[in-house]
Amino acid sequence: MPKIIISDASCFIVLEKINEIDLLHKIYGQIITTKEVASEYGQPLPDWIIIKETSDIYRKQILGLQLDKGEASIIGLAIETPGSTIIQDDLRARTIAQKLGIEITGTVGVIVKAKLNGIIPSIKPYLNKIRKNGFHLTEEIEKQALFIAGE
Repeated sequence: MPKIIISDASCFIVLEKINEIDLLHKIYGQIITTKEVASEYGQPLPDWIIIKETSDIYRKQILGLQLDKGEASIIGLAIETPGSTIIQDDLRARTIAQKLGIEITGTVGVIVKAKLNGIIPSIKPYLNKIRKNGFHLTEEIEKQALFIAGE
């Protein structure tokens, strides 16, 4: 059974800005998100992105005390979806998800996975495009990504 991937808006926004949102589809096939994330993204989502909702509204409200609505909704949905992985770039949300035992990757992790799966030849051009579009990448994240990608 394919891995269930639940994405926050940041990944959609970054990949859309660099004209690479289809990388998600090429790597994972189907992506799941929530109506809160779709609203945050603010554009029509491709048909391979499915909108699902968490059934535990109380949990989502509790998470919403520490996180924005999109982050709270995907973490809530991940708790209800055993074996899922979230794509999350926000450090606070990543920390909370990790404490809850949720598997996490980020936008840079998606790009590294694309390289490791032979979908792209190098991550360097993608990291450069991300930076040129005003998104911050720490030197540590970039070095780690290049190392994992074998570049």
